[in-house]
Amino acid sequence: MNFNLLNESQLNDLRALLETAEHIVVCAHKSPDGDAVGSALAWKHFLVQAGKTDVKVCLPDAAPDFLQWMPGFDTILRYDKRRKEVEEAFAGADLVCCLDFNSARRVEAMQPVLDGCAAPRLLIDHHLDPDLPCRLSVSHPEMSSTSEIIFNLICQLGGFDAMTKQCAQCIYCGMMTDTGGFTYNSTRPEIYFVISQLLTKGVDKDSIYNRVFHNYSVSALKLRAHIILNKLNVIEELHASYYAVTKQEMRRFHFIKGDMEGLVNIPQQIKGLKLSISLREDTEHPNQVLVSLRSCNGFHCQPMAVKFFNGGGHADASGGKLHCSIAEAEQIAIKAIMAYREELR
Repeated sequence: MNFNLLNESQLNDLRALLETAEHIVVCAHKSPDGDAVGSALAWKHFLVQAGKTDVKVCLPDAAPDFLQWMPGFDTILRYDKRRKEVEEAFAGADLVCCLDFNSARRVEAMQPVLDGCAAPRLLIDHHLDPDLPCRLSVSHPEMSSTSEIIFNLICQLGGFDAMTKQCAQCIYCGMMTDTGGFTYNSTRPEIYFVISQLLTKGVDKDSIYNRVFHNYSVSALKLRAHIILNKLNVIEELHASYYAVTKQEMRRFHFIKGDMEGLVNIPQQIKGLKLSISLREDTEHPNQVLVSLRSCNGFHCQPMAVKFFNGGGHADASGGKLHCSIAEAEQIAIKAIMAYREELR
């Protein structure tokens, strides 16, 4: 299989960027998920293996607890906790690698630091319609994850033979989490060839699956059960569902970041369901609701995320954000479902 994503000119540009850089910042989006963390750490592992001694991964805020096992996680600089160190890293950078986001807005509070950095930017991402100014853009929305793109770039740069197990673990975790355990956005046969190659590096895929998906506390499991039992609303005639979770409910079940990860996928187990919407109050900001959407069975949620939820994403896995109360967010979700009722029937 051909894993070359770049033409000769682009490859030369990438090599030149990497060869001349001595102080590299790798950054990803706010509320980093498995793909954001996995791709960022994998890229850092590769750069260090290639001889770069100053590579810093800077993230806007916390990643879920179930990702903390990942090799190199303890070296991540969080802007919300170590602002001065992050600002110094960007100020001293001669290359900034922007991974798994298509717009500077996605880093939110860290955006002024990114915007104010004079270093050239390298964009590596799989989201639609990138608008981030950069020296070189490696954008492939058709691919499963940014981590898959990282694998391809490492191979094209001749780095596969030297790839460490730690790097391979990060890539695999990013691909696995961004496809829901390879249950969506994962029909391309190339994905499974990549997996086979990662396994040759000693990746234990079963162990990674257990670390990510079998890592909840009792309180988290009870929260998830409470939502499915008491909060899930199913509009059967429109093959759609939604649920809304308040800060009070999250406090009741001792919520920590990651406790609701993947829950939006569960309603898709309902026969014939086409759309699942998750609404939850932001625990850090008042009057703000975080939205996740999943779709299947021929319906695509990305246009709905753009039109109704100030968001975007992939055809069948999107997200957004509303600046309103949770009750108002529920009404917007119902309005969105009704607006697409013909496609959902």
